[in-house]
Amino acid sequence: MLIGATLGSYFSRQFLKTIFLVFMTVFALVYTLDFVELMRRAGEAEGATPAMMAQLALFRTPAIAEQIMPFAVLFGSMASLLQLSRKLELVVARAAGVSAWQFLQPGLFVALLIGALSVTVYNPVSAVLKQRATNIEAKVFARAFQPNGKALWLRQKSIDGQAIFRAEGSLADSATLTGVTVYTFDGTGAFSQRIEASEATLHEGYWELKDARVLSAVEEPHVYDRYLIASNLQPSQVRQSFTDPDAVPFWKLKETIERLEKADLNTTAYRLHYDVLLARPLLFIAMVFVAASVSLRFFRFGGVAMMVLGGVAAGFVLYVATELMAELGASGLISTAVAAWLPAVVGSLLGTLALLYQEDG
Repeated sequence: MLIGATLGSYFSRQFLKTIFLVFMTVFALVYTLDFVELMRRAGEAEGATPAMMAQLALFRTPAIAEQIMPFAVLFGSMASLLQLSRKLELVVARAAGVSAWQFLQPGLFVALLIGALSVTVYNPVSAVLKQRATNIEAKVFARAFQPNGKALWLRQKSIDGQAIFRAEGSLADSATLTGVTVYTFDGTGAFSQRIEASEATLHEGYWELKDARVLSAVEEPHVYDRYLIASNLQPSQVRQSFTDPDAVPFWKLKETIERLEKADLNTTAYRLHYDVLLARPLLFIAMVFVAASVSLRFFRFGGVAMMVLGGVAAGFVLYVATELMAELGASGLISTAVAAWLPAVVGSLLGTLALLYQEDG
């Protein structure tokens, strides 16, 4: 049975207001800390001004804040339910015959709406801003992009056989790799050469390696100022393959995955990010269920502090489970769809089970 329009609208505003306040509080905190850190680093960069650092922090913050959205929904829902309980509004609603499942409907609707908007509107904006922040950071601090502090790997097939590239980083918004080691194989798959170069730039149909040192099992090492390797990759494909999945807008993810697959490049990270975004509305709904399972106790019964602590613990456990599944999905041990959807589905079911245990419907 659906809740009345007037009461439902009131509860919806309460949920929306508290979730927004929690999110904006965390957003402001993240921005402040990031700005302070950038100002510390600016002392080592020539031409870095406070205004530029403020803009850079503003561009970086939305992508960081996006990661804490589930907690904003969780804590905002808890705060809303606790406030309604403290004011005895839930008591009056129950006395009027409104069950817990009915007055949770507005919260679930708000969570679903926020989840959909965060995927279709907020994510594309934060992705574009993050890409701009990466470009500005690379220019200001003159450093190559290195995702998650790990080396970059690239495999290609060409008329000369296969080649595997390992790079320490890539220059932002370009098809240039830095600190490159290339392992080449002939048409039969046998190892041919190892090439070390300070920099490798992809042009139409070939790689250009600078300060290259070529080693093989049958010849003495040779050093070349400029060394060329045939390639069937496009510069745009390489630029995209080294772009952080978080910097690709939701509406372009599917197109990006298809383009990288045609180039025989690894798309696991992009598929995982795409599935995580699709599962986000359900994850937000799970957060509302978790919040309700620890926030419906009447204030006069006491134990509010323990309820809040239980909600924080439940949210932390769900976060750890989400991160663990993401790592398993990124490593290829499980499918990206399972890694993205399982925490949201399990969280929703457990939250529903807890409510069924507490409430009579």
